[in-house]
Amino acid sequence: MTILVTGGNGQLGCALRLASAESRHRYIFTDIEELDITSSTAIEAFFNREKVDVVVNCAAYTAVDLAEENEAKADEINHKAVALLAKACKQHNATLIHISTDYIFSGNADKPYNENAEPAPLNAYGRTKLAGERAIAESGCKSIVLRTSWLYSEFGRNFVKTMRNLTATRSEIRVVADQIGTPTYASDLAKAITYIIESGQSEKVGVYHYSNMGECSWYDFAVEIARLSGNLGCKINPCTTADYPTKANRPRYSVLDKSKIIATFNLTIPKWKESLSKVVKR
Repeated sequence: MTILVTGGNGQLGCALRLASAESRHRYIFTDIEELDITSSTAIEAFFNREKVDVVVNCAAYTAVDLAEENEAKADEINHKAVALLAKACKQHNATLIHISTDYIFSGNADKPYNENAEPAPLNAYGRTKLAGERAIAESGCKSIVLRTSWLYSEFGRNFVKTMRNLTATRSEIRVVADQIGTPTYASDLAKAITYIIESGQSEKVGVYHYSNMGECSWYDFAVEIARLSGNLGCKINPCTTADYPTKANRPRYSVLDKSKIIATFNLTIPKWKESLSKVVKR
């Protein structure tokens, strides 16, 4: 099989490079320089040149606060480009594995969101990602939509790297304690994706939730990062969302129910603290 990975230089794309390194299949990693997914001409030319069997779309506009000021740009990547990829997959009988987000939900729940929960995004990022999901459904292509949350890794910029730096260089910081979710180690998600592909289960189409197991606040997450990093000299103070206003509203609670993906693909998903420990050591 030939697997096209878009957004190949992002956190998940980099993790997929490692996860697929010994695959018997052919993975083609692209970013904007190699394939402009906002161009239908470029996509069609690529599909005509390469016999693509699976597309893993890791490309996304993920700057949540900036999206409030530039929703059109976020929509171009998170929605319109996804529609173009879905159309190409439909025409060429390829399967689209698309990465979506917990931010399509309002955060008003009091138990983990399952795949059938009603979307109600609070911000531009969530709206554009939901529009991308709906474009996939409308295209009729074979697709697996994987909603994930709080992604971090050894690569790029993310909350773990930021907290490691801040707790190492400051005596005191504030971190929001009233937003609850689950961190996701990009390597764990990448391994799940490659497992689905390598085990020949990419025909099990549908919407699935994937994050690490357990739940925490951003404050809890930061405390654990500091502890594992040995940065114990920094005092971490919990604060409320109201104390730390941002341009984009965030869900108060966005824990994802993983029971469907576990049962469908027979996956074992690590607990968030276990995966975080691995990353900090690396």
